[in-house]
This record gives sequence, structure tokens and C-alpha cells, in this order.
Amino acid sequence: MGTSTVKSGEQADRQTRILEAALELLSRHGISGINMRAVAREAGVALGLVNYYYEDKSSLISAVLHQIEEHDLLLVAPAPTSTPDEQLRESLRRVADPELLTTPYLSLRLHLWALAQANEDFAQINAAAFDRYLQGLAALIGNAVPGLSPDECKDRAADVVVVQNGMWLTTLLGIDKAAIERGIARTEEIAFAPTQHDNLG
Repeated sequence: MGTSTVKSGEQADRQTRILEAALELLSRHGISGINMRAVAREAGVALGLVNYYYEDKSSLISAVLHQIEEHDLLLVAPAPTSTPDEQLRESLRRVADPELLTTPYLSLRLHLWALAQANEDFAQINAAAFDRYLQGLAALIGNAVPGLSPDECKDRAADVVVVQNGMWLTTLLGIDKAAIERGIARTEEIAFAPTQHDNLG
């Protein structure tokens, strides 16, 4: 392995640690907990290294938002070996993964939503990320339920997201697992509902 490969690996690792530290501080303290010095301390790196990768607090938070977007897109990424039905069901269940339904993660989501309301630049990043997630989910629905128009797929995806967000929020209140299962079942009902054409047939 060449020296340049090792260095690039180290750089990626440092950047990952910095972003993870920013995510951790954001989930615990919100926007007020994010400053370059605090992130450097949390990541265990020099302040100069944080400043090297990120010009200011705004660019660091933007990078955090983009990382969350990449994670969200994995939730609607189709498994290549699964059928369209299985791909959609798997995606709907991923949202209720125990790793996501934790207080730190859900707290982070709340802080991110609040950020989007408070800052126009962050709102644009959030809106673009949400649209890509919606497109991914709508594509899964379209593949699993042939005969739906693109608009119908998008409407169903939007309705599913309303239920998913409700599941996340109610989990913070200590909702039981049975309620989460009912939430997943409700998203499946929305996504797999027969088309009007089927009802007429």
C-alpha cells in the first residue's frame, strides 16, 4: 500500500471523527453545542485540523447535514437480490431499526429539523435531501405497485413519511414496540394499497 493511500485513509478517518463528534454534540446540545473548539475536543483532534477541513461552523453543519442525507438515502436503497415487493417492505422496516429508534438519534433529528427552520441555507440542504428521499421511496412504491402514476407514487411516499416521522417522534415519548409494529403495518397499507384500476377490475 502506497504512502499516499495511507495518508488519504487517515484523512478520511479524521474527517469521519470530526463529523461524528459534531453529530454527537448536536444531538446532546443542539446548535448551541457546536463550535469548532468543542468539536475538536470531542473528536480528539487539534483545533487547526477542524479548521483545515471546515472553514467555519456553518460549513461544518452543512457537511453534517449532507452526511445525514447519505444515511437517509440508504434507507430507500433497493437490495439488488430482492423482489420489488421485498425491497419496499425492507425499506419501510429500516426506518424502525432499533439503532435509529434511540433517544440520541431522534434528538439529533429534532435538532436538524429546528436548524432547517432557523437557517435558509440549512433549510435548502434539508429540503433537497427530503426530496431525494421521497423520490427513492416513490420509486420503490412504483416498482412494487405497477399501474400507479408518478404523482400517485409521490403522494403515497409523502403519506408514508408522515407516519414514519410520527413513529420517530412518539418513540421519544417511550411508545411501546407494538405501536411501532402497527406504524410499520400502516406504512405498508399506504404503500401497497390497490390502485383504482385494481378496484374497478
